[in-house]
Amino acid sequence: MIPRYQKILFAILLLASLGMGFKLWQLRDRAHKRLLAGQTTAPTEAPNVAPAEQATLVAANDLNNSLVPQIHSLPLPADPGARARAILGRLLDLYAAPGATHPVTGGAGSIAQVFLLPAPGAKSSRSSADQLAVVDLTGTFAASHPSGLETESLTVLSICATLRANLPTVTEVRFLVDGQPRPTLAGHADLTRTYLTSEVTASEGPGQ
Repeated sequence: MIPRYQKILFAILLLASLGMGFKLWQLRDRAHKRLLAGQTTAPTEAPNVAPAEQATLVAANDLNNSLVPQIHSLPLPADPGARARAILGRLLDLYAAPGATHPVTGGAGSIAQVFLLPAPGAKSSRSSADQLAVVDLTGTFAASHPSGLETESLTVLSICATLRANLPTVTEVRFLVDGQPRPTLAGHADLTRTYLTSEVTASEGPGQ
């Protein structure tokens, strides 16, 4: 004979098992319905991608300390700041590629941000549209950049010249590293000064 209390315990356990099974079935059914709803409401069109446009990259060449313009096609966003960041990112990708004429590691990820601000001291109506570009580089890029006046200057000047070639309203450029002022790029090129893009031209190296 099975004791009465064991029958009662067995009945309770059976009811609990049935209840848990029913609850699990409900949860599974709800999850399945949510999955189907997500599939029916998901967009069927591909996400918008910025159209490819031509950009001028003024690339540095260590062989003769020159700045040489190159035309590249790349997707460019409409926002000017994001546009500047994309262009400079491609420039640094060139430097990080094998066989680069100005080898510097880091690539596009070395450009943390580019801010476009009204240029200080714009007095005449003609210069009221002039902009100051603040280029924020990553600390990793600065730490790994080859040290030397010529190589550091070429990097800085190529960035300035590339900005001028693609955004003519940018007349001044300043540099930050990890969002903070920094005396030099890698011990030589001055990052405390404001660079005038009008003073940087292609096919020109530092000291020429």
